[in-house]
Amino acid sequence: MKFFAPLAAALLLSLPAVAQHKHVHGEGRLDVAIDGDTIALMLELPLDSVVGFERAPRNAREKDALAHAEKLFGDAAALFAPTPAAACAVQSVELEMPRFAGGAHADVRAHYVFRCANPAALKSIGTTLFQHFKRLYRLETQRVGPVGQGARRLTPKKPVLSW
Repeated sequence: MKFFAPLAAALLLSLPAVAQHKHVHGEGRLDVAIDGDTIALMLELPLDSVVGFERAPRNAREKDALAHAEKLFGDAAALFAPTPAAACAVQSVELEMPRFAGGAHADVRAHYVFRCANPAALKSIGTTLFQHFKRLYRLETQRVGPVGQGARRLTPKKPVLSW
């Protein structure tokens, strides 16, 4: 998490203590910290929700699915849409894809930072994750920023975190 500004990290740590995120297929987690003109997003999804398996790929189709997912996770602007009037641009992306060294579960972890030219206009962040990953049906979110903190469940029918 070296990309985080110290204050953004402190903001995320100030969120109410929540039990360790459980690895549940179809469910993911998104933590959002807003600090001035900076939005920091931390995403965690079970690999099964992304490509339908949690092991080393066994054929070309599965290898292609992993490669496609990795490419998509590298494109923060394709996955997240802050309020257009806030004029936010991607500043950094850090991605941790499973390398299948063993273990029963595999998660994708991604950290994104956006910088906004007009942060006062920031009122929401939409996601296209549900459109890209049909096995994903729920995203538990926590948000902290200048207008307080909150939690919300995003779904395919409600893919926008607003405040």
